[in-house]
Amino acid sequence: MKKRIAFSWSGGKDSALALYFLLNDDWYEVVCLISNFNANGKLNMHAVPSQLIQKQAQQIGLPLKEVHVKDNDNKSFENAMRATLLELKSEGVEGVAFGDIFLENLKEYRTNKLNEVGMDAIFPLWSKDPHELIDLFLKFEFKTLTCCVNEDLLGERFINRLLNEEFFEELPDHVDVCGENGEYHSFCFDGPIFKNPVHFEMAESWTKDYEFELDDGSLMQSTYRYSSLIS
Repeated sequence: MKKRIAFSWSGGKDSALALYFLLNDDWYEVVCLISNFNANGKLNMHAVPSQLIQKQAQQIGLPLKEVHVKDNDNKSFENAMRATLLELKSEGVEGVAFGDIFLENLKEYRTNKLNEVGMDAIFPLWSKDPHELIDLFLKFEFKTLTCCVNEDLLGERFINRLLNEEFFEELPDHVDVCGENGEYHSFCFDGPIFKNPVHFEMAESWTKDYEFELDDGSLMQSTYRYSSLIS
């Protein structure tokens, strides 16, 4: 019997590739997607509206569990996620899968939170070579564009770009090819996991400044540029 799992869906390329592997894995049955939305009804770092995530789920053919967090703090997020996980567990879901590749602290955090409610964390892309993953991503003909870029690392010309061979060739050497350190985020709108392409429109991009606390306690400011994706 296959293990019933949910998939933590961000709507981007890593999620799409990881879900592709799981849908073709005899060990797992993916029963739903989970996505987290802020008070504005958008994915936090992707700024993709919930309507487009719903469209993705419809074309993938899986139900979407929407977790809406009104307050922008970690405690509110954890409480909302815990309630969702307990609900899924009561429905026979045994674990949640993620598209993370090499961020050890994030993997540990996710695993601990799932273990607290008696569920497993699954990471189908873990420790795989980022360049090999991009090669597979292109081979499988996923269609994806950048919906968010760190302007301190990538200029405005990298927003709203299709993730194709030209894009990856133009990435600076100091940027992880998969954007695993938050250099960029993406929105996947077509590929082998979709029945039909997800239709959307774009308006003018915009920027937002963030302040991060580093390990030594100092603060660092970064500017991110976002697409204005419209359902």
